Amino acid sequence: MLSERPRVRVLTLGETMGLIRPSEPGHLRSGTSLRLSVGGAETNVAIGLRRLGVGVRWLGRVGDDPIGDVVLATIRAEGVEITGDTDSMRSTGLMLKEIPRPGTSRVSYYRAASAASTMSPQLLHPDVFAGIELLHLTGITSGLSPSCAALVRDAARMARDHEVHVSLDINYRASLWCREEARAELHRLVPLVDTLFGGREELALTSSEGCHTDPLEERELLASIAEAGPREVVLKRGTRGAASYHDGRYTEAEAFAVSPVDTVGAGDAFVAGYLAALLTGRTVVETRLREANACGALACLNAGDWEGTPTRRDLDAFLHDADPVVR
Repeated sequence: MLSERPRVRVLTLGETMGLIRPSEPGHLRSGTSLRLSVGGAETNVAIGLRRLGVGVRWLGRVGDDPIGDVVLATIRAEGVEITGDTDSMRSTGLMLKEIPRPGTSRVSYYRAASAASTMSPQLLHPDVFAGIELLHLTGITSGLSPSCAALVRDAARMARDHEVHVSLDINYRASLWCREEARAELHRLVPLVDTLFGGREELALTSSEGCHTDPLEERELLASIAEAGPREVVLKRGTRGAASYHDGRYTEAEAFAVSPVDTVGAGDAFVAGYLAALLTGRTVVETRLREANACGALACLNAGDWEGTPTRRDLDAFLHDADPVVR
């Protein structure tokens, strides 16, 4: 008997694009075969959460075109609920990924003036937070356009008004905006956030580190950011694992050693793993970090942005099964 779809507990919003990627590592100029998929930080996290048993709704906009059809069909097929609209005047964004060799990726974006770039606070209908416990945002959406930045800010404010937990993954993209623009917008947004994710350089955008002669130690950096409002600041360190500053306590967790095929999407899988652990009652920070690191490691074993994101069964097997061969 199939299990019932879980009730929706998480809302996320942002741009999801068509993704053209090679079927195997190699330069595109060599004529390697290509496949069409989809990608977007917010839906990568949404799919990751849904595979771990958490109900999710994605709010977005696509063009009224074949790529938009693929985006919506793929998200629905993964059990994520969809709300938003389509734009008959603009196209769905597209990205092209090249994997020159295992573990390395180059991504080119074709998203200027896309349908998603016109998103605005008008998408936030009055009952958008009904039943929602957590809102997940990324800095990518804020960088798409001024109206998208306003959407993210208003969503965070509305979430606070509804006592909904707000998480933000900074996800700085230099192709969208300069560091000064990102810093200014993040300083408006971070005080509205409960759980903040980012790499070392990304988190520095939200701090006053530039006022110091020497770079802050990781513990000091996370503590200084927490003073601005977030209850928890999570540092993504890739092959060095992750760290968290929560309620005045600094915690670290080692990464899992894997041979990566493609690291794009690993950070989103990490965030999904962490938020799933948070929502399913993992009160010990070390446990949340460990499960998040495992999700990130498993995502690296597949060439897709989200295809390697684990299910709960996959995650439990990776964490607890000593024998890698299942018989």
